[in-house]
Parts: sequence; structure tokens; C-alpha cells
Amino acid sequence: MPLRDSDDLSLAYTPAAIDPPPPVMEKPGVHPQPRPPHHRRRHPIRIWLQPFLIGLVIVSAFVSCYVGLMRDPQPHRIPVAVTGSQLANKVQQALGDSIDVRRADSTTEARDALRHRDIVAVLGTGPHGKDLKLDVASANGLSTTTAVTKLVTAYAHGADQHLSVSDVVPLDRYDARGLAGFYVSFGVTLSGFALAQNVVGLSGLLHLRHRFTLMAVFAAASGLVAAAIAGPVLNAVPAPYLPLAFVLALLAAAAAFTTKMLATYVGPLGIPLATLLLLTVGNSTSGATVGADLMPSGARTVSALLPPGAAVRAIADLSYFQSSHVLAPLATLILWAAGSAVLLAFRTTEQRPAAPTPHRATTDDTPIAHRADTEEGHSAPANGTTRHPAFTSSKLSG
Repeated sequence: MPLRDSDDLSLAYTPAAIDPPPPVMEKPGVHPQPRPPHHRRRHPIRIWLQPFLIGLVIVSAFVSCYVGLMRDPQPHRIPVAVTGSQLANKVQQALGDSIDVRRADSTTEARDALRHRDIVAVLGTGPHGKDLKLDVASANGLSTTTAVTKLVTAYAHGADQHLSVSDVVPLDRYDARGLAGFYVSFGVTLSGFALAQNVVGLSGLLHLRHRFTLMAVFAAASGLVAAAIAGPVLNAVPAPYLPLAFVLALLAAAAAFTTKMLATYVGPLGIPLATLLLLTVGNSTSGATVGADLMPSGARTVSALLPPGAAVRAIADLSYFQSSHVLAPLATLILWAAGSAVLLAFRTTEQRPAAPTPHRATTDDTPIAHRADTEEGHSAPANGTTRHPAFTSSKLSG
């Protein structure tokens, strides 16, 4: 029987009430094509090739930087103060460009420059003017100190003179090889890099200011914890606690914000690029395992410009050289951290999506739903749906 206008259509209408679609008329002699079997989608070869090549590049760069720099280090104009003009001329002629001879008026003045890291060694004559005396600072790094000692020993042997060596700025008891600062900076850099990787995955869940707050608070906490372990707990880094924590916090911030910035600007290749820049090139050229004066010219230039190298220099200055040259490394760390944060904020603000516009109703015969363009990615049905033609009339016949 016919339905009234007040009847509930949702109860009276069922899918079985819809007339089945008319059968498809087949042409004589034409057989329907069977549906092809379901095949797994084949991905382009670049999807497989890209991570493979990235891994090869990273391992090649890591081995080349670390092993290559330690393979055959050569001294290049290592600054050495020499007392006495006659001795200075002889040493310069004998050793050439291996050292940078700097004439000193007195041994006291030269040793003061050595304690402030203006030079790496002092060469002078003994009490009777016959033997040679070499003062070094092992806190400059064992590779640099060993290279200078070998050069001056060779000169003394050729000049038939006896050489005595004394260490004016020795390494701390629990930092016998002078690598504690390097390992502390390496760990802090790695932690900032790892945090940035996680923040990249949280970009759709956390607001920009929350991500910035997370990275800044983590950098401060990382600096405090690392400085406490390396300093008061293990006594391996004799730097004052708060200045050391400040340097390490800047390093963590530089690593985190730089990694996040590269991922934002470059995309999927940003993380591998940060790996090469900070963990591979930055740490290998930091000057701890191989002194900066023993590196090739390109590595020497990069060493002072990247955050790990700046941090290693700052830690050594705070620990052994009365903070004489700590300002330049601090400026480098601040520029990396603040510059990356500014670039990241600019790019994120520039790419902030506009408010979504409502969808127009479609003329499709089936209802459709749209996914809301929200940062969290929750789905929400849209209002642009159309009713089935069977519901267009106010009455249905039974």
C-alpha cells in the first residue's frame, strides 16, 4: 500500500526494496572480459634505490673522514715560539712550513702565550746555551704535541744537540688521551640529532611553539646532565660546571634546530644531510682525534665553522687554557642554534595552510565523505552528499 508523507522512510525503505539494475545487454558474439587478477603494486625503482644510495654515501663519508684524516696527518705551520733570533732562523730554515716560528723576547712571555693557547710549544736553549729545551701543552691534543716533539727532536738530532721536553699544561688524570671533550660533544650532538628526528614525526601533532619549547628545554637539560656526568661525577672534564653546561646546551640546540631545519627545507633528504654535516664531517674535523694543525686545508677551515668543532675548542679552553679563546666557539654555536631556529620559524609560518573551504555538493549517485584537513589527520564527514534518486519523491509506492 502507498506510504503516507509522515511515515518513517528509514524504516520502510530497505536495500531490498530498490529495484535491481537492468541487466547489461551483451552483443552477439562478444563475450565479457574476465577481470584481471589482483596484483601487488610495483613501486618505482627509485623508492628502493634512494635509501640504498643514501646508506652508501653515509658509510663512505664516515670511513673517508675518520680513517682518511688519521691515515697520514701532516703538520702545517704549527705555531711555535722560539727564544733567540739566531735559533729562530735556524729552526725556520730546517723545518720550513711545518711550523710557524714566532720569535719571543723571553721564556716567561712565551710560556704565558702557551698557557693561553696562542701557541702550542716553546723552544729555547738550556742554561749553558748548548742544549735545547722544549715546552709543550699536551692539553692541545696528543696528535699535535707528538708532531711538534718529533719535528724538534729531528732538528736537535741534526744539530747534534740534546733536547729536553716538559709539559707545561698537562691533561687531567682521568683524561689521559685528551678525548673526553670530544666524546662529550659527540654524545650531545647525537642526542640533539635524535631528538630532532622525533620532532619531525610530531610536526602534525604539536604546534610550532610547542616543538620549539620541546627542543629548547631538551637542549638545556642535555647540557646540564652531560656536564654533570663528565665533570663532577667522572672528573674527566675539569671545566667549571655551569660554563660547561652552557656550551653543551648550545651544542644540543644547534644540532636539534639544524636537523629540524634541514628536514623542513630539504624534505626526506634533510635527515641524511644532517647526518653527514654534524655526525660525520663535524665530529671528524673537530680537532680532537687529529689536531686541526695536522689536517688538510679544507678540513681546517670546516673544523672551526661547524658546531662539534666549536664545542670541542670551547671545552678545551674552559678546561685547560683559562677560557682565553672561548668567545669565538660560543659565537659559532649561537649562530647555528639561533640561525636555524629563525629559518625554521620563517619556513613553518610561510607554509601554514589556509582555512579549508566548504565542498560543493556533487552530482554523483552515491554519498561521499571528505577528510578534514586538520593537523592531527582525523576524518570528518562533509555536508556535500546527495540523496539517492529513490528518495527524491515524497511518496513511494509499495
